[in-house]
Amino acid sequence: MVNERTGSIVATFVEVAADSKSRRRGLLGREGLAERHALVLAPCNAIHTCFMRFPIDVLFVARDGRVLKIVERIRAWRVAASLRAFAAIELPAGTLQRGAMMPGDRLVIGSTKETTAPS
Repeated sequence: MVNERTGSIVATFVEVAADSKSRRRGLLGREGLAERHALVLAPCNAIHTCFMRFPIDVLFVARDGRVLKIVERIRAWRVAASLRAFAAIELPAGTLQRGAMMPGDRLVIGSTKETTAPS
């Protein structure tokens, strides 16, 4: 996943949660999210971090990959939303600070290579 404006790599491994069960589970029960990994929840315009064990960065994006809202280092027991968003992209805390992401930037997927999601 690449920021089209800057060319910076946001994630090299993208896990997609597209069904109800995987969206509900999200990152719950995990100890962390590896560097350069992302979890895309779609469709999704709101997330919560109840029971989360680690902070995350979140991008809310439109259907075309345009960034609508950025939430950095959201801690446990918080809620974030963007009513116009099609998807939420969860990233390791600190990812967005390093990548100079801005609302309006567009994210693109550089490869369609299938990978197996971590358990």
